[in-house]
Amino acid sequence: MKTRKFLIGITLLALHTAVQAQSQQLFDFGWQFTPMADGKASNSVLVDLPHDWDIYTAPDPETGATGTGGGWFPGGKGEYRKTFKTPDSEVVKLHFEGVYQKAEVFINGKKAGQHAYGYTPFTVDITSYLYKGKKQENEVLVKVDNSTQPNCRWYSGSGIYRHVWLQTMPLLHIAENGVFITTREVSADRATMMVDVTVVNESDRDRDAMVVIGSGQMMVHVPAKQTKSITMSFFVKNPQLWSPDSPRLYDAKVELREAGSLIDQHNVNYGIRTFSYDAEQGFVLNGKPILINGACVHHDDGVLGAMAFDAAEIRKVRLMKQAGFNLIRTSHNPATRAFMDACDSIGMLVIDEAFDGWRTAKNPYDYATVIDSCYREDIHALVLRDRNHPCVVSWSIGNEVMERKDIGVVTTARRLKRAILECDSTRPVTEALCAWDSDWEIYDPHAEVLDIVGYNYMIHKHKTDHQRDPKRVMWQTESYPRDAFQNWANTTDYPYIIGDIVWTGLDYLGESGIGRYYYRGEREGEHYVGGGQPEWHGAYCGDVDITGWRKPISHYREMLWKDGHDLYMAVKEPNGYHGEIRETAWSVWPTWESWNWEGWEGKPVEVEIYTKAPEVSLYLNDKLVGRQKVNRETKYKAVFSVPYEAGTLRAEAEGNSVTLSTAAQPARLRLTADKSLLRADGQDLSFITIEVVDS
Repeated sequence: MKTRKFLIGITLLALHTAVQAQSQQLFDFGWQFTPMADGKASNSVLVDLPHDWDIYTAPDPETGATGTGGGWFPGGKGEYRKTFKTPDSEVVKLHFEGVYQKAEVFINGKKAGQHAYGYTPFTVDITSYLYKGKKQENEVLVKVDNSTQPNCRWYSGSGIYRHVWLQTMPLLHIAENGVFITTREVSADRATMMVDVTVVNESDRDRDAMVVIGSGQMMVHVPAKQTKSITMSFFVKNPQLWSPDSPRLYDAKVELREAGSLIDQHNVNYGIRTFSYDAEQGFVLNGKPILINGACVHHDDGVLGAMAFDAAEIRKVRLMKQAGFNLIRTSHNPATRAFMDACDSIGMLVIDEAFDGWRTAKNPYDYATVIDSCYREDIHALVLRDRNHPCVVSWSIGNEVMERKDIGVVTTARRLKRAILECDSTRPVTEALCAWDSDWEIYDPHAEVLDIVGYNYMIHKHKTDHQRDPKRVMWQTESYPRDAFQNWANTTDYPYIIGDIVWTGLDYLGESGIGRYYYRGEREGEHYVGGGQPEWHGAYCGDVDITGWRKPISHYREMLWKDGHDLYMAVKEPNGYHGEIRETAWSVWPTWESWNWEGWEGKPVEVEIYTKAPEVSLYLNDKLVGRQKVNRETKYKAVFSVPYEAGTLRAEAEGNSVTLSTAAQPARLRLTADKSLLRADGQDLSFITIEVVDS
C-alpha cells in the first residue's frame, strides 16, 4: 500500500498496518492512453501518470488549436484505461488531483462521475460499480475533452496531468479534507489549537464513534447516511511558529474509534502562526511587520509541460525561494498539492487563486461556460484541500474579470467570497482588479467586497485611493518587471501597500511572446497584437528563465528587498550589437552576465552593478574605471559606460568583489545534476544543467 505523506519530497512508501482505516494508493502506473481524432481512436500507448499529451507534440501555428495563449499546441480528446482488482474495503473511491479538462469517469462501462474544471481536484465514489468477486478485474475509463479551443490564456496541457489515488475506507470514516486545524491563541509558552473534524456515515444505521486527538477525545453520533462535525481543542507547549524564515511544521494524528477499535485515522500537517493586516501597520506575521516580495507563477513545469511530478513542483518553489521571493500567487488557478506542501516546508507565503475570469468570457470556451454550475464546487475543492496549509495567507477569487464595468460583478464577487467563507473564515479574500482605460474609481463597490484589494499594474492610483478609503489595504497583484524599484519603494514607504507581486517569477509556456524584446525588422508589437507571435510558444517575462537560470533582473529585485550589501554585476547588450533593440511592455533590456562583445572593441558598453553598499569601484584589467556613490537616489545601481576591451571586469564594494571575464572558445560540456540519488518509484526527477565552458 502506498500512502501519501510528504513535505518537500516525493511520494513515500509505507508498509501495511493492522489499522483498517482510510488509505490511498498511488494509482498512476499502467494506463493505456488513446488519442481520439474525429471520434476515432488512434494507436494506444502505455503511459504512467502524470501525463500531458500536448507536450509530446511540437507547437504549430498552423494547426495548434490553443493559439498564441496556449502556445500553439493541439488540445483535442483522449481516453485513459486501466484495470484493477476490487479492493477489500467497504467504500472505494478514485481521487483525481487534476484532469485537463471536462473529465468523465466510467467504471466497467457505466458512468460514475464527471468534472469540468481542469485545475481543481475531484473524487468519484466507484463502490457500487465494482465487480464484487475477486476473479474479474474492473476497468476504469477516463474520457478527457480539451477539444473546444481556445479555453485558456496560457498553456494548460491536456490529459490526466496530476496524480490519481485509489482510496479505500470503512462506511464510517473521517471525511476527505475533514480535519481543519486553526490557531486560536498563541504565546511563547503555549498555543491553543482548534480542530474541526467531520465524520461521514455511509451505512444504513446510526453510528456512535469516538474522535481522539492526543489525550483529548469526544463522542460523535452520526445518523445513517449523514455527516456530523465536531470541534475540539488541544495545546502545544513552547510552540515554534511557522514563517518563511523558519517554516516549522507539526503533525496531528486524528483517530476515529468505534466500540474501542480504531477504524480510521488521518495525519494532518499544520503550522502555528498568526497574521494581521491593516492600513496603519501593514502585513504583520507572528507580531512582526514584513514586506511582501511576491511572484506570480503559472502551473506548467517548462519542458515537462503540465505533467505535475512532485520533484518538479518542489523545484519550482525552491527556485522562487532562491530568487528572494517570499510569496507566490498561484496565477490563475489552484496549484498542486505537492506545490502547496513545498511552500509549507520550504517557507513561502501563498495567495491561493481559484479562477482567471468569471461570467464574461476571455476565450470562447473558458470558465464562463460552466461557472454557474461549478463555482461553488470548485471553490470548496480548493479551500477544503488547502486550508490547513500555513503558507496560505489569502484566497483569490479572480483576475482581471471582463465584466468589471457591469454592476452585477459585485454580486458575483460576493457569491464567490461567500463560498470561501463556508469553508474558511480565517483568511482574507482578494482579487486582482485592473483597468485598461481611464476608469478606475468606478470599481470602488467591487473593491469593497474584498478584504485586501489586488491591483494589476494600477498601484500608481494608490494615493487618491487611500484618500477616498483610508482603511483600504492594497497589494499589487501584478507588476511590470522593469518597475522593480518603484514597486519596492511604494511598499516600503506606504504601510497600506503591503506588497508587490511581479508578473512573473518564472518563464512559462503559452501567452506566446510576452516579455520578449526584439530587433528592428522582426515582427512588431505585443504578444496579443495581430494574431500573436507564431514564432514563440512561451513567455519570457519571468525573473527566472524556463531552465532555472536567474536573469539579472532577479538579482536586482532580490537586492532591493534584502537587508545587506550583496554585490552583483551584469552588462547591458549594446544597442546595435545584434540589431536595434525594441522593447515590449513586460520586457526588460537584454542584460547578461557576460563580458564577451567581440567586434565592439572601443565602443561603449554599459555595466550595471547592484548593491546597497554606499560606494562601488569598477576595474577593467586591473585599471580603475571609476567610483560611484550608490543610494536610493541612484536606485541602488551604479552604471558605468566602459569602452569594450576583452579581459576581466571587477567590481568592489565594502570588501566584496565580483568579476566577469571574457570567455575563450568553447572547449567542453559540463553537466551538473541537482541531485545524485533518485528514488526508484517512477516519479522522481533529477534536473541536469548543461554548460558550455572554455578551457
